[in-house]
Amino acid sequence: MNRITRESVAAALAHLRRVDPVMGRLIEQVGPFRLKVERNRFRALVRAIVAQQISTKAARSIQKRVEALVAPEPLSAEGLIRLSPEELRSAGLSPQKVKYITDLAEKVHAGDVRLSRFARLSDEEVIRELVQVKGIGVWTAQMFLIFSLGRMNVFAPDDLGLRTAIRNLYGLDELPNRATSEAYAEPWRPYASVASWYCWRSFDIVPTE
Repeated sequence: MNRITRESVAAALAHLRRVDPVMGRLIEQVGPFRLKVERNRFRALVRAIVAQQISTKAARSIQKRVEALVAPEPLSAEGLIRLSPEELRSAGLSPQKVKYITDLAEKVHAGDVRLSRFARLSDEEVIRELVQVKGIGVWTAQMFLIFSLGRMNVFAPDDLGLRTAIRNLYGLDELPNRATSEAYAEPWRPYASVASWYCWRSFDIVPTE
């Protein structure tokens, strides 16, 4: 399974420039590929749940408070299981997210979700394990594949940011549906994750007029 390394990124950029002139121009505008992989898989999943439907700033604040509850130990399933729902609520988590995070911790602790084996599993197998957890759907699992496992060929056709970027970059009149988004992403494979990162970064480009 292809993972993010200096060599694989170089191959990805060469491929994307060759197969897609629009992506090639975007790469030149955005600059070097700088995706930072979160190696602590459990922490990455907790953060993904915390961040659902709230601002980035609020999510960071709550994440810090959750981690403070188990300090000085690192965030782990075992550490969270020892906390009561009231303690988790004190970090700013909603009752629903307390249930989600508790379910994640319990399934990891029980071995139903085998984080230590994820490196040896295919993308599809990782997604199947993760969607067992309350509050984790396919999109969250896809983001985990990119930002925690560093998988190179993940494309999330339901991601609004990606659909909006494709519309803007390729001059479409409306947001592409799932099938159209997949069609635009097909030439990017087997490096769809790298192309997706550049699509997300396209919103940081200041128009020059």
